[in-house]
Amino acid sequence: MSLERVCAFRLFFLISFVACLAAITNADVHRYTFIIEPKTISRLCQQHTIPVVNGQLPGPTLYVHQGDIVVVTAINRGQHNATIHWHGVRQLRTGWADGVGYVTQCPIQPGGCYTHRFTITGQEGTLWWHAHDSWLRATVHGAIVIYPKKGSLYPFRKHHGEIPIIIGEWWNRDPISVVNQALLTGAAPNISNAFTINGQPGDLYPCSAPETFRVSVQPGKTYLLRIVNAALNDEHFFKIANHELTVVAVDACYTKPYKTDVLFMAPGQTADVLFTANQPVGRYYMAARAYSTQQSGFFDNTTTTAILEYLGHNLSTTPILPNLPFYNDTATVTKFSNGLRSLASKEHPVEVPQKINESIISTVGLGLLPCKPGQTCGGPNGTRVTASMNNISFVLPTIALLQAAYFGINGVFTTDFPVNPPVVFNYTGQNIPRSLWAPIYGTKLKVVEYNCTVQMVFQATNIFVADNHPMHLHGYSFYVVGQGFGNYNPETDPLKFNLVDPPKRNTVGVPVNGWTAIRFKADNPGVWFVHCHLDDHLSWGLNMAFLVKNGPGYLATLEPPPPDLPWC
Repeated sequence: MSLERVCAFRLFFLISFVACLAAITNADVHRYTFIIEPKTISRLCQQHTIPVVNGQLPGPTLYVHQGDIVVVTAINRGQHNATIHWHGVRQLRTGWADGVGYVTQCPIQPGGCYTHRFTITGQEGTLWWHAHDSWLRATVHGAIVIYPKKGSLYPFRKHHGEIPIIIGEWWNRDPISVVNQALLTGAAPNISNAFTINGQPGDLYPCSAPETFRVSVQPGKTYLLRIVNAALNDEHFFKIANHELTVVAVDACYTKPYKTDVLFMAPGQTADVLFTANQPVGRYYMAARAYSTQQSGFFDNTTTTAILEYLGHNLSTTPILPNLPFYNDTATVTKFSNGLRSLASKEHPVEVPQKINESIISTVGLGLLPCKPGQTCGGPNGTRVTASMNNISFVLPTIALLQAAYFGINGVFTTDFPVNPPVVFNYTGQNIPRSLWAPIYGTKLKVVEYNCTVQMVFQATNIFVADNHPMHLHGYSFYVVGQGFGNYNPETDPLKFNLVDPPKRNTVGVPVNGWTAIRFKADNPGVWFVHCHLDDHLSWGLNMAFLVKNGPGYLATLEPPPPDLPWC
């Protein structure tokens, strides 16, 4: 029997079940088929064969309403293992559909298929999906547009049209070979050759101008940008020349309208942004460039562009280029982050946990390990670059964590992730002792009781090199109650927390040599990954996971695994 027929056979029974569920809940069901397969395309004067979904880069956009049911069958016709993660989707009781290789499922092997089923619950705005195995997500990703529940309205002014913007990252090599070489040698991976907007590098790169993404707008009309940062290893500034932007949502959570001329977005983050075409008729560049605190030459310092064209413009007009912030403009990053606030309306209330049951402080940072005897390593002074949380460099198992937890398979993980740094030191100081540079390997989880309220403080370190770490929590959205520079003070810093209208996110940046505090209620049973969304850091082990126990009753219990769940 062919792969397609096997997948269709499985899907028939799943659809029958979902149809019954939809009839009960009065929800629409959206069915998609994702075929992951190679495609040859030209970028930067070269031809490359890359994995994509349904022949598209970016992949197809999912359009749903809040409360709808989504069914996606992923068929892997590629040469690499693959998973599809629905970034930011709550996955209430459907952790099996979260799509994280060796965390919630074993990967879909070449020639295999898997059907994801989940409900969009309590989220409106823009999210996205991407591969979550090795660096496959460089070209396997797309947007998720979540409209308000039918009969409901947006909590912001009406707009004339919507424009999806996906910022990506491009290598003139197979990205999986890039990361594999880095992991083999212990060196940092090669930096990318370009950034992209909607799959195209833009006019400032060679052999790229004819395919630059263009969008037409009517003078005087207001538009909604749905922006996704799908880059692997770089955070970005984004601007439209001469246009004011108004942020109205981040990570599918509404915000108070925040006016700015520049956005800052880390990999994994999304933003819904209004702008009005109120400038003289002409052509204007949208542009994005990296934010980095590293030295120039250690990151991709190029600029990607798209073109905003007013109807009636002169075809010979050269687009106006915006003045983007300097690459290491931390002040602009801080101003933007501090400007975001939850909408906190009657229809979209804020529910920040006021009392905390579990308090966790975790260091997040890089490190160096000595090279094994007989090996030659490419890190500084012959070492291997690594990363860790609370001195534990996370090791992915060979059996999915959720499967091991559900079926009681011993020896896959331990439950002793430390809730405080094992050694207290001046985390952001200079000249940190070399004895603190080397973490230990482990697959350690933190067990949390159902409905427990959790506060987690991510404390950046200056070991080896300081960096900004965008931390992503699967299965939840959380409130960002505080941020600062230097070392977190558990006595004085909580006094300054915003417990009234903090922004709600699923991915948040930890400032370079600083800290970020988040709060959430653990009301979703399952195994939920926590990791840096810079994929080089993720590959080096800057990860951990929560094991949230079942609560009382059926509606507080993880659903059983689906029959077509891949096994290792």
